[in-house]
Amino acid sequence: LTSEQALELKEVPESLLIIGAGVIGCEFASIFNPLGTEITMVEMMERILPTEDKRVAQTMERIFKKRAINILTGTKLEEITEYREDGITARLDKGEKIEAEKILICVGRSPRINDMGLDELSLKISQKGTIVVNKKMETTQEGIYAIGDVIGGYLLAHVASEEGIIAAENATKLTSEIDYTSVPSCIFTSPEIGTVGLTPDEAEEEEMEVRIARFPFTACGKAHAIGETDGFVQLIVRESDDKILGGQIVGSHAADLVHEIALAIRWGLTAEQLSSTIHAHPTLSEAIMEAARKAE
Repeated sequence: LTSEQALELKEVPESLLIIGAGVIGCEFASIFNPLGTEITMVEMMERILPTEDKRVAQTMERIFKKRAINILTGTKLEEITEYREDGITARLDKGEKIEAEKILICVGRSPRINDMGLDELSLKISQKGTIVVNKKMETTQEGIYAIGDVIGGYLLAHVASEEGIIAAENATKLTSEIDYTSVPSCIFTSPEIGTVGLTPDEAEEEEMEVRIARFPFTACGKAHAIGETDGFVQLIVRESDDKILGGQIVGSHAADLVHEIALAIRWGLTAEQLSSTIHAHPTLSEAIMEAARKAE
């Protein structure tokens, strides 16, 4: 199954083998697990959600395992050895055989720009096979613009929408440039994940001196009131000027909450400014205020 075909299923499968435990794989595990499907996830990398912050991935893996989702990391699908009316048998690279009613392939996608006539336009193509653009979304040919998945980067609908606005403004002689520093990324698992800006690992790679502050939802009154205490808020704050550089949230409504951190990054707010902003009680957003307070 592809992700589209999985959404078109008329019946809930008894068992599901998911190849790839990235964003899409984890989202579908969150869809089918509550419906009673027995799920096995196979991921070639050493952890699920390999492109996300380690603590985020570890938290989600712990939650998934608590829900009896079988996770096999550092493992590859070798071949489908048997197709039957009632399912398939798959062999993994370590010799293990797994039977499942359905198999869902979630190993990512890449832009398809072949046969679009780009050679005739003499557009520059990157080594990754994406169209090269500048911050105005203009290609190497003046007056020709490109946005969305074909230029790589953030393969997200809301980013493509902003890129489209930037391209349209520049095409009509207004001067606009894209700013990717505060792009929120949301994963619609259960619980949700919301991330924006730098991760702790990225800050370390760039040899930046930062403070990392976390606040668990187990200490949040609203989270207890709604019975969803899994997860945390994490903030990355620059040591030299107290400015917020990044944030990760795992928890209920994380996809909505993350925008407060995005706003702080976009306009250069400090942890002190965020922590001194009164937040209503009881709310989930109090966790962001408390994380900022711990970062001071």
